[in-house]
Formats: sequence, structure tokens, C-alpha cells
Amino acid sequence: MKLDIVHDLQSVYRKMVDSTSRPGLISDLREEVAFVEDEDKNGCTASLLLAALTLFDQEVSFKVFSAQADTVSKTINQLTYAKPTKTEQADYLLILQDAEMGSLEEAIAHAKPGTLKNPHTSATIIVEAEAVTSGEYLLLKGPGIQTTESAYLDVKENWLKSRQEKNKEYPLGIDLMFIDQHHQLLSLPRTTQITRDGVMSEWDM
Repeated sequence: MKLDIVHDLQSVYRKMVDSTSRPGLISDLREEVAFVEDEDKNGCTASLLLAALTLFDQEVSFKVFSAQADTVSKTINQLTYAKPTKTEQADYLLILQDAEMGSLEEAIAHAKPGTLKNPHTSATIIVEAEAVTSGEYLLLKGPGIQTTESAYLDVKENWLKSRQEKNKEYPLGIDLMFIDQHHQLLSLPRTTQITRDGVMSEWDM
């Protein structure tokens, strides 16, 4: 089954926008992922490849953190024409599940935060998670959330402190997307305040 480039990628993009504008909303990509299951992914998971096909083009740069980084980068470049580059210059940073421990924290620390004039030039980090419907409990507040929203996230790294440091000078900062092995998407934009264990771990609006 082949991907309907127009219909299916637009569907994925709308779901990404929905999850970003409504932090805590889980978007299900399983229907769209079915269209890339038969593709030669060369180290990419189907959901990661789908995200790259949706967001990347020849104007985009990216960096892959993975034991198969070279292979994955080549596959994404061939399919999207996006350009592999250094962490500090990348528009997107991809943290695969087989990445070395500490890769997510490293990516957050070195990702470009944008500028006061152009905060939209910051990096987006896409992370492969074990689950976005179970794991550590997070309480979310901020734009797109009426009062509070609950979220759960199973990620092997302690990334919240790094995110707090990176996003402390709003509107500078980075946005995060987590996609799990069941092709569920959770987006945590820089505007979202995250409370863990009763401690506010993001800038106070």
C-alpha cells in the first residue's frame, strides 16, 4: 500500500497541529502509518519516517541521534531532500530509541533556540518514546489548555531540567514531539508548563 502524498500527509500534519495547539492531546497516527509500512525504511520506524515525510523538504536541515544515524540520515535525505547537518544548525533533531543515553539532553542543550526577532527559527526535537499513554505522570498548564491537562510519558532520560533551562528566556526555546511504538503522538511546545511530583519544571507564565 502506497502513501497518498496529498491526503495522508495532510492528515498527519493536521494531527500534529492539533496536538501542538492542545498540549496533552494524543494523536493516533496508526491509520497513516499503514501507508509506509511496506517502504524500505533502512533503520527508521514507520512513524518516524511518516513524521519526516510530513515536515521535511529541501529547505529543511536535520540531525539524527541513533546507532544507525548514517543509514537513517541517508534514507531521510533520499526521500525528502532535507539535509543532514550539525546539532547546533538543525531545524529538526531526531532521537531514536537506540540512541545513546544522554542524547536527548544533549540535543536539548545544543539545539538552536531561535532569536528574539525570529523565534520560529528554533529547532523541533522529535523523540521516539516507549509510550505516551503510560509512564511518568505530568501535569500540563498553559496556552491551549483550559485549566490543567494530564499527560503520561515513558522516556528513558531525565529531560525536564534540560528543557527548563533551554526555554527559560521565552519566546526563545525548543518544541518537543514524542511518538511511541504504538504510533501515538504527544506534543509539548515551549509554551507548556510542566509539573512533575508537585514541582513546576517550566518557566512561570
